[in-house]
Amino acid sequence: MRCAEMGGSSGVGAVVTTGAAIALIRAASAPADLFGTGTGRDAARCYRRLARLTHPDACPGDPRAAAAFAKLTRLWQQHHGDLGGGAIVARGDLANLYQVRGGLLKVARDPADNDLMDRESWALTRLRRDAERRLAAYFPRLIEVRRIGDPHSGAERRGNVIGALDGFRSLADVSAAFPGGVDPRDAAWMWRRLLVGIGAAHRAGLVHGAILPEHVLIHPAQHGLVLVDWCYSGPVGDRLPAVVSRYRDWYPPEVLARQQAGPDTDIWLASWCMTELMGDQLPAPLAAFARGCRLASPSRRPQDAWLLLAELDDLLGRLYGPRTFRPFAIPA
Repeated sequence: MRCAEMGGSSGVGAVVTTGAAIALIRAASAPADLFGTGTGRDAARCYRRLARLTHPDACPGDPRAAAAFAKLTRLWQQHHGDLGGGAIVARGDLANLYQVRGGLLKVARDPADNDLMDRESWALTRLRRDAERRLAAYFPRLIEVRRIGDPHSGAERRGNVIGALDGFRSLADVSAAFPGGVDPRDAAWMWRRLLVGIGAAHRAGLVHGAILPEHVLIHPAQHGLVLVDWCYSGPVGDRLPAVVSRYRDWYPPEVLARQQAGPDTDIWLASWCMTELMGDQLPAPLAAFARGCRLASPSRRPQDAWLLLAELDDLLGRLYGPRTFRPFAIPA
């Protein structure tokens, strides 16, 4: 339970004893566990209340209170510096990720991006409702939506808590570990699963809008795949709300022209991900297959990820024979 949830209109009034304050602080694993909801004023009030109850001057000679105060100070410094500045586990395009109990808290760095965070929570909710249940593992699990006050300005920032994805690594990580390119026989299962995830989203009426190396996570040992960062998503046929600037050259021209996005948009970006992943090891037939996913006219591109998967399977069968499981590991 967070300080701001412990009763009273201000939230902190119920924490009236040193023992209660110590217990609350000891149970916190990250700044957001104490200060992650409410306005900046509420977070500061919570900190001051807990500090008064555990400060060494108020509890001389009490080692439990001293340890709690030290931890409270550390968590507050992290929270106050960047809403968790010392507890960041990853930095995304527009948000920071923090480890919290039960998952990861993703918080917009700039309140101006709150609409994109709302878009992600909307998309994950819709996927949970409308996507085929057997394919749910291809998408993050939305646990909670939070509204978080900036301790400096009091401006509200939106945050989404998503389920932990232990053991997963991004395609960007994979590329970095294999500078000479990934063996196409290993990249094959990643491409196949990527098309399954895209196809499941399209059947649910959504375009991901940012199929990029940092947003495609794989589990090397289990050959799993998850599509993350749904901040750029939208209904099929809508315009994308934004593009990731450092990948601007990857997007199809009609997206940059602020025209509608469709299934072919995700397929176009996915083909870039996979060809870049294989690098110099990319065989000519797969290169030609990828070029077919990026034809100049949107109407001539593949529009159905499931049909494209069948074509890919046929091509892979001709290149490498029947599918067999190939253990895959990312070098340290």
